[in-house]
Formats: sequence, C-alpha cells, structure tokens
Amino acid sequence: MFLQLTLSGVSQGAIYALIALSLTVVYRSTTIVSFGHGDFVMAGAFLTYVLVVAIGVAFLPASLVAIAVMFLIGVAFSRGLVRPIRGGPHIGLALMSISFGFMLRGIARTVWGREVLPMPRVFDIEPIFIGSVVITGDALFIISIVAVLLVVFFTVLHFTDVGKMVQAVYQSERGARLIGINVERFHNFSWGVGAALGAVAGVLIAPISLLHPDLGASFLIKGFAAMTLGGFGSLAGAVLGGLLLGVAEQYAGAYIDTTLIDITAYLLIIAVLLIRPRGLFGRKVVVKV
Repeated sequence: MFLQLTLSGVSQGAIYALIALSLTVVYRSTTIVSFGHGDFVMAGAFLTYVLVVAIGVAFLPASLVAIAVMFLIGVAFSRGLVRPIRGGPHIGLALMSISFGFMLRGIARTVWGREVLPMPRVFDIEPIFIGSVVITGDALFIISIVAVLLVVFFTVLHFTDVGKMVQAVYQSERGARLIGINVERFHNFSWGVGAALGAVAGVLIAPISLLHPDLGASFLIKGFAAMTLGGFGSLAGAVLGGLLLGVAEQYAGAYIDTTLIDITAYLLIIAVLLIRPRGLFGRKVVVKV
C-alpha cells in the first residue's frame, strides 16, 4: 500500500510540479506572482476538450494546438495588459493577473455554465504490475511526459544562452538592459512560456479529471503551495515541492483522513510560512548593478 500511495502521489505531484514551475518561470523573469495562473491551466484543458470532442481532432495535435494558443495568449496578456502598468505597484500587477484569470473563467462559464464535462479516455496504455504495485497507463504517461519536459527545460536553462538571460534579468533588469537584452521582449516570452507550461498541465489533467470552469482555482493553490515549499524563484524547488505535495496528499488521505486531501496544500503553506518562510531552496537575491 505504501508504494502504491507513493506512486500515485508522484503521478499527481508531477502535475503540481508543472504548475509550480510555470508560476516560477513567470516570477523569476518578472518578479510577479500570477494569481490568475490557475485559469491558464483551466483554459488549456478546455481548449483540448473542444478540439478533441467538438471538432474531432486527435488528442496529440489538439494538445499541441492548445499549448501554442496559450503561449500566444500569455504573450498578448503581457504586451496588452501587463506592460502598460509595469511601472506601478506590484499589487496592481497581481490584480491584473487575477482579473484576466476571472475573465477566462467567465468565458468558460458563459459557454458551459456549471456543467461538469468528462473527457474521452485517451491513454490507451496497459497497466504494469510489479508485485502488488500497479502502474496505471495514466500515471505512466503523465510521469513520462513531465520527466521529459523537465529534462529539456532544465537543460535549456542551465546550458544555453536563454538560461543566462533568465539569470541576468532575475538579478537586475537594469544590468540586463546594459548588456543588450531586450527586457520587454523577454518578459513577453516568459509570460508565453509560463502560460504554455500551464496549458501542458491542463492537457495532462483533461483526460483524468472532470472539467469545469472553476478547475483552475484548486490547481492554483496546489501550484502555489508547491512553489512556497520549494522556495520562491527556485526552479528545482518548484518541482520537488510539487512532488512532495502530491505524496503528502496521498499519505494524509490514506493514513489519517480522506478529508485532509483537499486541505493539505493550505496546511503546507501555513507550515512553511511559520517554520521556513524561504522554503526548502529559497534564498535572498543578491542584486548587482
């Protein structure tokens, strides 16, 4: 039972890790916490649903289209709504992200109301049995996709010029401009990547969860809890925080009470803020000018 719970937790936590990573990408590039980010996840899931169910597109190309569309929406959000108020207080930027998220949620409610929509099964993978542990097709697909994405993502960040740009902008936007980096374009790209990663999480959620317009709110809390546990600005911390949260939910539900599954993220946020506000890998940023 312990191993089965751990596997289930890792599978669920992989999705949380993606959401936390997408939040961290935006935060690390712009110092903005996108409180409307959960609705990017919801929008990615619903775009996939529409393409697969309403239009009849195969799941894989539908997923790629949904991710590309969310990337463009992220870029448009940055250019049209964030850039005009970037010089203002951070609370205004946070409120803008919340407002845009509610707009996406409102569009979904206008089309589908409070209806709960089932996605047709797309993971036609036979389960693998290892002793008493069952690795379902859903878990295998999710863990594999997330693992590949994380390897690619961390390779780009640590071994390419893009990664150096991220570090430069994170340390000092003024310094980044002085060495020739187009910071505005970089911000736009970062919002697009953040929205696209959120859409990837939505694509993975769609086939294993009932879809509804308020889907993003709960996953935002999960991603935020993972980000808080890992440490704000830490990419590796965001991933580890998501995995730990997923496992903690499974353990709490199985060994204590199933009602704890829904509040584990909240309890985790409170505990981290009280005990270690910087999270596991958080640190003070040294600004160089």
